[in-house]
Amino acid sequence: MIDEEQKFGVAAKEKLRGIQVNVDTLTLTATPIPRTLQFSLMAARDLSVMRTPPPNRQPIHTERRVFSEDLIKEAIFYEVNRGGQVFFVHNRVNGLDEMAAMIKNICQGVDVAIAHGQMESKQLEDTLINFIDGKFDVLVCTNIIETGLDIPNANTIIINNAHQFGMSDLHQLRGRVGRSNKRAFCYLFAPPLSVLTQDARKRIQTLEEFSDLGSGFQIAMKDMDIRGAGNLLGAEQSGFIADIGYETYQKILEEAIIELKENEYKELFEDENAKKTVYVRDVDIDTDIEMLIPDDYVTNINERLALYTRLDSLETEEDITKFAGMLDDRFGKIPNQVRELFDGLRIRIISKKLGFERIVLKNRKMNCYFISNPKSSFFESALFQKLMKFISSDGVKHGFTLKQTTSYLIMTRENVKYLRDAKNLLETVLAYVKEEE
Repeated sequence: MIDEEQKFGVAAKEKLRGIQVNVDTLTLTATPIPRTLQFSLMAARDLSVMRTPPPNRQPIHTERRVFSEDLIKEAIFYEVNRGGQVFFVHNRVNGLDEMAAMIKNICQGVDVAIAHGQMESKQLEDTLINFIDGKFDVLVCTNIIETGLDIPNANTIIINNAHQFGMSDLHQLRGRVGRSNKRAFCYLFAPPLSVLTQDARKRIQTLEEFSDLGSGFQIAMKDMDIRGAGNLLGAEQSGFIADIGYETYQKILEEAIIELKENEYKELFEDENAKKTVYVRDVDIDTDIEMLIPDDYVTNINERLALYTRLDSLETEEDITKFAGMLDDRFGKIPNQVRELFDGLRIRIISKKLGFERIVLKNRKMNCYFISNPKSSFFESALFQKLMKFISSDGVKHGFTLKQTTSYLIMTRENVKYLRDAKNLLETVLAYVKEEE
């Protein structure tokens, strides 16, 4: 059982798991690292989210501010006057004495203590116990307080140079306050947004936006969006996936695995390849026919992008029919460009079943490109044999011809004007293949 999982590297966690063979692992964290979160989202690991806070807890009011002695004085006196205590986090040991002196100077009569990891253990323990007992009003410290402290009376935290902390660190530090039924405050001191790096700006804004109880999961999702999901097969906990997107990465990874199964490790997966029925993961449709969701039909760009994402996941005629009904209900009569888009989807679905990875429909001519990899098990399958039989017999009646180039094997058909006509022709081919089965 690994608590505060975000503090462990991949190598450390694998070493712990290596102590015992076939060990079950439970990791606990308020903010999963991007790599762990991505594993959970793609169902490689089970994920349970606990969202119910303890009774009487209140959200922590979070504000981003520029360093201000007046604000520090106001925040400390407000907390002390209502009987509470304050954390002042400054993650530089060399500057703690200076910060403590500044607070003593502007907040006369307030008792201030200092705590950091370079202190003698006995001295550090005594300082924290005295703070818990209420002998000090303000604890000036490093992020040593990040985990493990439960001090219900401390309900204001000021984090200096918050832009230098990671998002998980900030969320954990913020969690040191608000552990009672009192309203808690968190002040994130950082330079103006205009001078921060893009990632630092996003981190600070995320902490401000997600301040409700149980918001760690949303913060982790934003962290994954900012840093990327890392290397799923290596030790990097975050990284380059942000540059290409999660779905693209998974698509590339899946294609690489398929290629290894069909080439380098072909003998090991001979039985699996023989049972394989789908050889194409995606189909590229190249046409001069306009197929899209017009701007004047769905005016909001984010809504259009969401609709395109949903369209990409449709796999059956029933799915397309339901989606068309939803569009008609929400946006009105479906325009021709969208109907052409639906026909393009139907062509993609049929092409996957037939082993075409690219369809080109231009100048009233349809070219259907077979899988480009000549070593693919598709060319040894029963499906390919049936397609060759169709082209040499019924295909001639329907105007199909076969053409071989240096890179591709292409099935061609002249006089195809619309996507609807192309769909009907491909359905004829599919019907023949199924009949042969």
